Amino acid sequence: MNERNLRARIAVAGVATAGCGEAHGFGEIEILAQAAKHALDDAGLRMRDVDGLCTANLYAATWPLKVAEYLKVRPKFTEGTNIGGSAFAAHILPSMLALDAGICDVVLVCYGSTQRTSAINRKERRRARYLLEHMPFEGPYEPFDPPSSYALMAARHMHQYGTTRRQLAEVAVAARAWAQLNPEAFARDPLSIDDVLGARMISDPFTKYDCCLVTDGACAFVLVRAERAKDLPKKPVYVLGSATAVWHRSALGMDDLTVTPSQESGKRAFAMAGLGPEDIDVFQTYDAFTINTILALEDLGFCAKGEGGPFVENGAIAPGGRLPVNTNGGGLSCVHPNMYSGFATIEAVRQLRGECGARQVKGAKIALVNGNGGLAAASQSTAVLATAEAL
Repeated sequence: MNERNLRARIAVAGVATAGCGEAHGFGEIEILAQAAKHALDDAGLRMRDVDGLCTANLYAATWPLKVAEYLKVRPKFTEGTNIGGSAFAAHILPSMLALDAGICDVVLVCYGSTQRTSAINRKERRRARYLLEHMPFEGPYEPFDPPSSYALMAARHMHQYGTTRRQLAEVAVAARAWAQLNPEAFARDPLSIDDVLGARMISDPFTKYDCCLVTDGACAFVLVRAERAKDLPKKPVYVLGSATAVWHRSALGMDDLTVTPSQESGKRAFAMAGLGPEDIDVFQTYDAFTINTILALEDLGFCAKGEGGPFVENGAIAPGGRLPVNTNGGGLSCVHPNMYSGFATIEAVRQLRGECGARQVKGAKIALVNGNGGLAAASQSTAVLATAEAL
């Protein structure tokens, strides 16, 4: 099958989040279940309708089994591939294939984490992660990852293209400006360029505001075939293109520290959609660190390589700017429970439905979602979503 044949054949029918910020007294699977139920309610469906399940968790290799048991679903299609924080955006394409083939009828993509309020010691989590993701060359030196790997990429970008710390700070300030319009965002205090530059250094050139939040949170979205979506309560949001690219495992495996696999995933997703960057009304990208947004803008074609820093200057991606980016506040200011791409997908859907209140982008019909995963942008997944008016 040609991938173009999948264009607009699958739609997002329901979305929800739960436990965002601090979910005191709840475990990660409990808030996952809350998000799953709310997403199905949003779609006008029941848990018993679910026959496709996509989920992942960094600390549990057999997580889909636990989720299926807890939700009491028996999926005909299961996808648990874990490629880091891009996983939930990456789950879209295999779900499209399964739905289009008739293997299943309703796919639930879901995630939950209580990393902020969990009783598990963060040092123990870090040790568990290194056991799961052993790196023979960097591991013995116990780098402060993921910040240090992304800081290395930022430093190279600065050296190679003249990108400045002030331009990185523009990304954080724009995200906070969007978050201030979002009552669900975790960090809504005013934030200035000087605040970012003067904050505590985490990993040079990043201060704490260049780094994503540490929060709890769960998200879920529901995928169905397009013809069924038309009969469900909410306005369908159609998937026009979806692609994932994986090039390396760590910064040591990168051919160029300033180029990410989204250069490939973006081209393939746009080709499937028959669209380009110039058609995008709103862009939701995984801003684990401020450099991620700049790299994504370049690699997805919004500007040339090396021009991401100047592109974001003067509030260009903030409210009122030329390109609305991370309109919920992103991982930098809204929510970041360890893996974020599902939340980016949900914000894109809400924007296309016109449900975002004060932060709503007027007339938004086409959205781009980009997920980032791994310690050095190792996996990237890109999706083009649209309303019926844009088909």
